[in-house]
Amino acid sequence: MLVWIHGGGDVDGESNDYDGTKLATGGPIGSPTVVVTMNYRLGLFGFLAHPALDSEGHPFGNYGILDTQAVLRWVERNIEAFGGDPSRVALGGQSAGAENTGASVLSPFAKGLFNRAILQSGPIFNLFLPLSVALTDGTNFAAAAGCPGQDAAAGACLRSLSAARIVQLQGTANASAPFVANVMVDGTIVPIAPETAFASGQFNRMPIMTGNTQHELTFSNAITEYFSGPPQAPMTAAQYVANITSSHPAATAAAVLAEYPLSDYASPQLAYSAAGTDPQLGCQTRHFVAIWAKWVPVYQYEFNYQNAPYYFPDMPGFVPLASHTIDIQFLFPNYHGGQLGVNSRSLNTEETTLSDQLVAAWTNFARTGNPNGSGNSPWPQFSNQSGAPALLSENVPSLSTFTEAQYAASHHCAFWDPILGY
Repeated sequence: MLVWIHGGGDVDGESNDYDGTKLATGGPIGSPTVVVTMNYRLGLFGFLAHPALDSEGHPFGNYGILDTQAVLRWVERNIEAFGGDPSRVALGGQSAGAENTGASVLSPFAKGLFNRAILQSGPIFNLFLPLSVALTDGTNFAAAAGCPGQDAAAGACLRSLSAARIVQLQGTANASAPFVANVMVDGTIVPIAPETAFASGQFNRMPIMTGNTQHELTFSNAITEYFSGPPQAPMTAAQYVANITSSHPAATAAAVLAEYPLSDYASPQLAYSAAGTDPQLGCQTRHFVAIWAKWVPVYQYEFNYQNAPYYFPDMPGFVPLASHTIDIQFLFPNYHGGQLGVNSRSLNTEETTLSDQLVAAWTNFARTGNPNGSGNSPWPQFSNQSGAPALLSENVPSLSTFTEAQYAASHHCAFWDPILGY
């Protein structure tokens, strides 16, 4: 069975946008699977550390992660009544859902509650915050809310805030406020930093399926352009340079601009998609896959299909490519990104075939811990052996494989690894 955590940066999203019908049936070639989608506390309701709250003698900070684990305990107690098998539970999610799945892979609170993990557009462990940073964010939020200090009075003041006031302080649809936190290494729910935990084998070991879309950052480009108008305006060359220079120290920014010159791309948007955060997610995934593979079976993919329907409206100069979130509709039919999204068209015949193949892989993995069901084809178990098939390419007209070296080269990982550091 499959428990699914929606994405949305831990600040938005809802389970209602995820139709699990096709996954539940397995599609024409997959395995029937009980699917549980869930909601969880988001933003400042879900991820908030503050000395006054943390000292009350309860698990703190990662409240959204505790919600996921409460669902898993409900599944353990009740899922047999729905035809599910509590001894074969896959926990998965996309984007923030992948981040939160990874948190429970790390969490002793979740030990034994699931035994397969799916991290779609993940892992993104660079977003995990040290507790000290989360405490600073929480204290700054409290001050902004009119609840200064760190004592019980500050805690009582925070608890008296209305939900509307808290949401107001979280930011806008286009940008979160600076004190909105993500998953944090709180010392109990998430006891130690991901790099340390995985390198030392201190995690809930199980088969892991993970991967990313080829052009993750075009999603962020779309958000920026969507909120730039009306009328919307495509990214300019000057904005491309400014985005890179504001994201890195001067020497690093100069190196990035030399690695990704505008002359190599059809537009500034496509250059920024390549040079912005795509390598940070793609190369980070590669980094953690290599570590996991020392401990557990790992199946890695990349979604390479370039022409899927998209739920953003048409905008000048914007090309989605294989964007972040664009693959969700192949698993959850008609996914449209929330209330503002639009369904531009249905999947065509070739796209439906790809959807059938992905549904089969996800449901086979939930059932057996192997996306093939059994064997090592068409999706190879990850191997960093030179020249060996290592990853699945999700594309039309057919699935294919490529090597770890090919993947690393396509994301410029030799350039990025020393910069990112993980």
